[in-house]
Amino acid sequence: MRTAPMCYSILRVPRFRVCSLVNAWWEGSDSVRPTCRNVSNFRVLNSSVGGRERNGSWSRRPLTTAGEGISKNSLSSAANVRLDLSNKAIVNTTTDLKKSVTDGSNADIRQLIAENKDLASLATFIVFDLETTGLDRKSERIIEIALMDLGGDEHNTFSTLVNPDRNVLNSDIHNIKTEMVRNRDVPRMDQLIPILLQYVKSRQKPGGYVVLVAHNARSFDVPFLVNAFKRHGFEIPSNWFFLDTLPLGRQVLKAAGVTTGCRLQGLREHYEIQLEGPEHRAMSDVLVLSLVFQRITFDLKLPIHELVQKAFTADELTSSSAKNRSAKNRSPKKKKDSS
Repeated sequence: MRTAPMCYSILRVPRFRVCSLVNAWWEGSDSVRPTCRNVSNFRVLNSSVGGRERNGSWSRRPLTTAGEGISKNSLSSAANVRLDLSNKAIVNTTTDLKKSVTDGSNADIRQLIAENKDLASLATFIVFDLETTGLDRKSERIIEIALMDLGGDEHNTFSTLVNPDRNVLNSDIHNIKTEMVRNRDVPRMDQLIPILLQYVKSRQKPGGYVVLVAHNARSFDVPFLVNAFKRHGFEIPSNWFFLDTLPLGRQVLKAAGVTTGCRLQGLREHYEIQLEGPEHRAMSDVLVLSLVFQRITFDLKLPIHELVQKAFTADELTSSSAKNRSAKNRSPKKKKDSS
């Protein structure tokens, strides 16, 4: 068995005080603290993973980058990628980025970051995960969502079940049963989206943008999210980017001689990360991915500006899917062998 040079066991870290390279790159966050009671009349049911459940508000605890049971070498690599920017430097480099965000020119944002790497410091990285009633992104529905802002500070996590208005027939996968989601305390997706938008907005830096990180984001989580938004008349904000850790994890495992599959569980075992909470529940997977993402970025030596360049937008994903469908329809059909 491969022995990891550093220990990142969740159990060695005080709950919801998760070390991450991303947190070592940035410091500080806004002080907006919205609660769900101010937005609607139902309770958002936060995950009880990591401590006492808090109904009606987002549960956020600060992240840590050193100490508290973690060896000093475990984060020494952060020095190689840290962007030590003063507040003045950030202010002086945001004018073009703010204009690009206002105009909705997402490609221009990445172009600006390629030309001026300091602008990467305006990113807010949020790890997220979904649980659904099935795999079909169009016909199936989201039944749980969890997010974690890797920037730390208070209220850095958000988790809730979602009422899909249908029975859950795949509870053997995630152990989320119909009676858990079909009650008045659980929001429907159309009720949840405005709260979700407000939460993410509250995590953004002034004039900045968001990079939402998920494992298999391109094929699963993002299509489900995009379709859920469209179904209820919403659009994914223009300053939301998405990063898929699946191809990054595949690079890491390939370098280690592992060529079969690249599930999150496989990466967790590769990095010897201990699971906290049940597998295939949104917040448990977010906790694991937040640690896996840290290790991947270190192993592949990926600074923030390169991560942003690898991100994609909802529009790009939709456009790419449409082109693939069109190409498939134009491809000549093979004739049946009559022999």
